[in-house]
Amino acid sequence: MSQPVAIKRLSHGADLPLPRYESDLAAGMDLLAAIDQPIELLPGDRQIVPTGIAIALPAGFEAQVRPRSGLAAKKGISVLNAPGTIDADYRGEVGVILINLGSETVTLNRGDRIAQMVIAPVVQAAWVEVDDLPATERGAGGFGSTGTGGS
Repeated sequence: MSQPVAIKRLSHGADLPLPRYESDLAAGMDLLAAIDQPIELLPGDRQIVPTGIAIALPAGFEAQVRPRSGLAAKKGISVLNAPGTIDADYRGEVGVILINLGSETVTLNRGDRIAQMVIAPVVQAAWVEVDDLPATERGAGGFGSTGTGGS
């Protein structure tokens, strides 16, 4: 199933390919660095990297910006606010907040695949305030409470 999404190439990304699925069943599309000069990310550094595109999502959808697993595993590069959310009413440039969690400086070049973007449906909640919540077996058990038994 495909969903039409309007996309605009910005002038500094005009020569870069549009995001695309790299396999038939891929969930995410690669986002590319639309930079004129290489960026060096020192260990612990973070920077917003432009992609050279703006999008207009239909109502009821969001775009999630996620780390690329290979970049994370090999170089320690992640998306700082993973997953970043692009709302349906945002019309500015898609930027990716990258962080170097590795131990070595990483150089990013123009056209490098820096993150992936997943288009997903969104449901907006309509809060219903109540005095008590329905009971469950778990109850108020928090962090790690479901993984304490057995193995």
